[in-house]
Amino acid sequence: MKNIAEQLKDNLVFEARRRLMEEGQTRIKKCLAQVTESEIWFRPNDQTVSIGNQVLHLCGNVRQWILAGLAGQPDIRNRDAEFDINNRCSKAELVAKLDQLMEDVDDFLETVTVEQLLQKRPVQAYNDSGMSILIHVIEHFSYHVGQITYIVKSTKNVDVGYYKDVDLTQTN
Repeated sequence: MKNIAEQLKDNLVFEARRRLMEEGQTRIKKCLAQVTESEIWFRPNDQTVSIGNQVLHLCGNVRQWILAGLAGQPDIRNRDAEFDINNRCSKAELVAKLDQLMEDVDDFLETVTVEQLLQKRPVQAYNDSGMSILIHVIEHFSYHVGQITYIVKSTKNVDVGYYKDVDLTQTN
């Protein structure tokens, strides 16, 4: 039988996969399917980030925090490029970047140890535990998925259908 620390690690990894991949990645893809190539890069003003830039930003953030910060891979992030209005790619390329990122994260989460989750490590200007890193990434990812969803719902006047097959009035 697994000890408490291993059980907690397994539960945290399960929730990270669920929130990042099953919910976040899936929702971003649903949103991208609703917009045209040009709408992906639309910005109503200089203070608003496009859907495409948000996806690039999420890829950079997750790669830096989980794969570089927690897994120890080289930090190759160029944060400024994530927001550059000229840094554009196709919808298919955005989806491919997101899919590859999530595959890489999933591979790492398969091997993460309790020790890695407890150890503090520097990421950006912070010094956080691996557990804190995962929580930060989940929260940050969800925040931007909500922004992407809002852009699609408000500009396309569509229900993105995240809960169409779920009876939210049902209780267990």
